[in-house]
Amino acid sequence: MKVFDIYNILDKLSPFSLQEKWDNAGLLVGSMDDEIKSVYISIDLDEALVDEMEENSLVITHHPLIFSGLKRVNYDSYSTKLLKKLIKKDISLISMHTNIDKTHLNKYVAQDILGLEVLNSEEFVSYANVNMSFDDLVKDISKKLNLKTTKAVRCKDYINTVAIVTGAGMSLLNEVQADCFLTGDIKYHDAMEAKARGISLIDIRHYESERYFSTLIEGLLSEHLKKNELKAIITASQNPFEFFIEGETIE
Repeated sequence: MKVFDIYNILDKLSPFSLQEKWDNAGLLVGSMDDEIKSVYISIDLDEALVDEMEENSLVITHHPLIFSGLKRVNYDSYSTKLLKKLIKKDISLISMHTNIDKTHLNKYVAQDILGLEVLNSEEFVSYANVNMSFDDLVKDISKKLNLKTTKAVRCKDYINTVAIVTGAGMSLLNEVQADCFLTGDIKYHDAMEAKARGISLIDIRHYESERYFSTLIEGLLSEHLKKNELKAIITASQNPFEFFIEGETIE
């Protein structure tokens, strides 16, 4: 099976043309004509993960390894270190970022992981009714995403509707029409802005909310790979963050 074959399947499921202008989804490393022996799926790449991969493989990631143009390749940065390893092992790389966010990922996490009944999705933002107290909602979301500590902003004690954007979605706050917004990477001034607008927040973190990318893509590709006697290997780069309570690590 060639890279071209899997790229075409992915493009039909979630067209790369839907990506945002600033994004860099698509085939980032390798050739469409490359023959592949294995397929890996991960939210990101790190050195340990690439070291484990077989030669002549394809890896599909959520986050692009390269966002902007590289002016030098000195192997001293995150992207160039990994590029060297990928090229040496003839590993191709396809990234599906804002295109899969729009078509699948936000709805998948809301519906299949959090168990919410999605009413509608508007590009990046998915909406659902929850009809529960804010405290119960925080507990429910934290349990389902395995968050041992959860950062939140309370504006109402009872939540009827929620909006969800996996990853970092606070730039979309202007579009949110819900009692509570679930997203990651919430900053202090984001919280102040949301509070002024009367929108409660639950920080579902970046890595923790998008790590389900792998199971989503594996499910979408499974039938096509079986026909070609290939199996998707679900793997994950390590979350760069550790979390502590009173100096003791908890995750």
